[in-house]
Amino acid sequence: MDYKKENSDLIKKSNVFLENRKKVSITGVFEVLSFDEDKVLLNTVLKKLEIVGNNLKISKLDLKNGEVSISGSIHECKYLEDTKQKNVKTNVFKKFLGKK
Repeated sequence: MDYKKENSDLIKKSNVFLENRKKVSITGVFEVLSFDEDKVLLNTVLKKLEIVGNNLKISKLDLKNGEVSISGSIHECKYLEDTKQKNVKTNVFKKFLGKK
């Protein structure tokens, strides 16, 4: 299923709502990449989003509408950089400066 094509009206929005560090609700999600009780990795319309905590549970999963809710003790929510793209930029810059 191509989330972006089927839900083009939802592509423009991605929100993260954190409630008392016990629940996080996310919109704009089109894929759950991995999950366990300490970390959940989601693919969103913006970037990959990592949720870190303890006793994490996916309490709502509605990929058709791009909605995910996670409950537990939430320590961190962060968007991950695309390391492949970053490495390409770094290598080009190093070549420009003549460094190896």
